[in-house]
Amino acid sequence: MRICSVGMLVFMFVASSLRAADGRRAASGAVTSMESKLRHVEKNRVQAHPDPTPTEFAESEINAYFASGRMDLPAGVESIRLQSEPGVVTADTRVDFDRLKGGTSSFNPLLTIFTGIHDVVVIAHAHGAGGEGFVHVDSVSFDGVEIPRFALQLFVEKYLQPQYPDVSLDSRFQLPDRIESATVGEHKLAVVQK
Repeated sequence: MRICSVGMLVFMFVASSLRAADGRRAASGAVTSMESKLRHVEKNRVQAHPDPTPTEFAESEINAYFASGRMDLPAGVESIRLQSEPGVVTADTRVDFDRLKGGTSSFNPLLTIFTGIHDVVVIAHAHGAGGEGFVHVDSVSFDGVEIPRFALQLFVEKYLQPQYPDVSLDSRFQLPDRIESATVGEHKLAVVQK
């Protein structure tokens, strides 16, 4: 009985190691795929007549790219994981608000909730059309508690807009790289260049 139990433990360890290695290869493959698609978008934008075939980024590729550290996140944003469904993006993040605020503080009691490290979930509607991107933040919660919109607005104005003037709870911005449209779908993002 003891030999069988040890054998089972060894088998489970080897099997879990192989699954972990497969996961690393998949993540590495997803990062490589993401980088290849980003290079395609870069090359396509300089063409006289860009290929209008949609470039699709899978949710898994985007998340692997974030996790790889190849994308600079704002100071204080420790991790980000995206999920998408048609027209809606959900971002699960871990944020150190003290670092994000860059050492600045406020005497406004409504802004005291924006301290420490929190698991933050942001739900937003997003799309791109006519060369412009549109993002409407529906809700933000810290550690499972939804934050009132007026408090979020105060935070954005006080701490984010000085560094990122175009950031708001309702953002409208020019899409880069001659991207004409962006469509958020089920576990994917498709962009069209013109």
